[in-house]
Amino acid sequence: MVDTDGEDIEDLPPSAKLVFKVLEYDGPLTQKQIVQESMLSARTVRYALERLGEIGIVDEDIYFADARQSLYRLEEPVAADGSGVDETPKKDACCAE
Repeated sequence: MVDTDGEDIEDLPPSAKLVFKVLEYDGPLTQKQIVQESMLSARTVRYALERLGEIGIVDEDIYFADARQSLYRLEEPVAADGSGVDETPKKDACCAE
C-alpha cells in the first residue's frame, strides 16, 4: 500500500480508508460532497482528510465555484492493491505507426 514516513493507508482508521475510496471512485470532491457520499459526519471527514493529508495521499485545491470550500483529490493514481499506477498513455491500434 501507499507508504510515507513509516505510515501507510493500512494503518489509518476505517473512516480515512472510506474517504480514500470515495475520492478514488468519485473525486475530486469538496468536504461537503465527501460527507454526502460517505455518510460520515463532517467532523469525521475532516479528521480523515487530515490523516490522509499527513501521509501525502490527498491534495487540497481551491474550489472555484465557491472559494470558501476546498477541493480534495488523490495525490497520485493508486491501483486497487494500493501500489502506484503507471499512467503512460497507450497508443490506439488505429493510430499506431
